[in-house]
Amino acid sequence: MLRVDIITIFRDYFREAFDYGIIRRARAAGLVKVEAHDLRSWTSDKHHVVDDRPFGGGDGMVLKPEPIFAAIESLTGANRRESIAAGKRVVLLSPQGRPLTQSLTAEFAKSEQLVLICGRYEGVDERVAEALVTDEVSIGDYVLSGGEPAALVVIDATVRLLPGALGSATSASNESFTNGLLDCPQYTRPPEFEGMRAPDVLFTGNHGEIARWRRKAAQDKTKRNRPDLLK
Repeated sequence: MLRVDIITIFRDYFREAFDYGIIRRARAAGLVKVEAHDLRSWTSDKHHVVDDRPFGGGDGMVLKPEPIFAAIESLTGANRRESIAAGKRVVLLSPQGRPLTQSLTAEFAKSEQLVLICGRYEGVDERVAEALVTDEVSIGDYVLSGGEPAALVVIDATVRLLPGALGSATSASNESFTNGLLDCPQYTRPPEFEGMRAPDVLFTGNHGEIARWRRKAAQDKTKRNRPDLLK
């Protein structure tokens, strides 16, 4: 079972997020356990303060390092990157992180524990990234109000790669990015809609011809929509 722990100041954000689709089925099958934790639980002051003004001035607030280090130690048994056990990944969700990719989520899916730190405000004290996390990850070149939506993306992309999570054993291996290409175009009934007909090769029953068409169509779509993947 993969254990996923989310560190957030908005625990209720995740209240019903995992009660649908593949993640719900994976939880029911015992493939994954997901739990959101309130960062304030690891504060030591009576007001449960988790943020403060940035040194040097500037806008906004920054999440303090003390509760985050305490949270990671409580959840993983370690408070430094080098002490975190193999099979455990501590991920800081940040616009400054490396891009989330299919290959990275495949690595996460092989872990025994995934801890996701959701940033807020102007971000997280840099000492968290320097000394604590194993991965600093961004889901795209844009800024969110917090790491919670990014956590949902990481969890969805990871859980669907767990063995047994999808209905077909080959589903994940045929998807976009798995083989360096986008997925091929897909069609379903009706065969013709408003003058647009699905490719005739898909009706032939010739699996070899269909496979060749799909490879060529995937290459064409990748060239059109994501030529950077072909470099």
